[in-house]
Amino acid sequence: MKTIGLLGGMSWESTTTYYRLLNEGVRAARGGLHSAQILLRSVDFAPLEALQHAGDWDAIGDRLAQDARRVQAGGADFLLLCTNTMHKVAPVIEAAIDIPLLHIADATAEALKRQQVHTVGLLGTGFTMEQDFYTGRLTARHGIEVLVPEQEDRRLVHRVIYEELCLGRIEPASRREYLRILAALAGQGAQGVILGCTEIGLLVSQRDTPVPLFDTTAIHAAQAVALALAE
Repeated sequence: MKTIGLLGGMSWESTTTYYRLLNEGVRAARGGLHSAQILLRSVDFAPLEALQHAGDWDAIGDRLAQDARRVQAGGADFLLLCTNTMHKVAPVIEAAIDIPLLHIADATAEALKRQQVHTVGLLGTGFTMEQDFYTGRLTARHGIEVLVPEQEDRRLVHRVIYEELCLGRIEPASRREYLRILAALAGQGAQGVILGCTEIGLLVSQRDTPVPLFDTTAIHAAQAVALALAE
């Protein structure tokens, strides 16, 4: 079994989900008392969040590249960055390490293509919804058209992530708003919606809506398990 490297803590609420899903996936595949071999580097999110909103992505890339090298030095065979938004600096991290980075957008795109989804809605932080590092990769590399909410709804989705979900707060009113936005994206032609922030799965799940959901945390973890167990 290969050792899975995790760079998490952004936020730790979703990193705990990664840890659970990876271990559940290995146990389901191998049975008994089997569990995943994991190396986790969990960072302090507060200073990184401040850098995000200040637009200092160079500083973020430098910090996360250093942390990624630590995970590699510990013996990880490949790396997962346990956040969608921080994939903005994925090229910097990839350049700093010699092990593969399992990119969350590529993992998600493969899941979409398996379901023959060509037009998809996207919920995530404002950075993920509005900048090109994520939507552009889905379109340019995988031919998937991406729809995002209107500006006011993007602001609501972003606020709920940072002010509620990253703090472990699950508010029924926010769930209702997210479900409204999901339905609106489906009405615009989305065949499904990407839960493109690793915390969103804490708020909404497939049982809440008929709109097909693609939870990036679950997709990313499942692909990591498959890679870890591959001969």
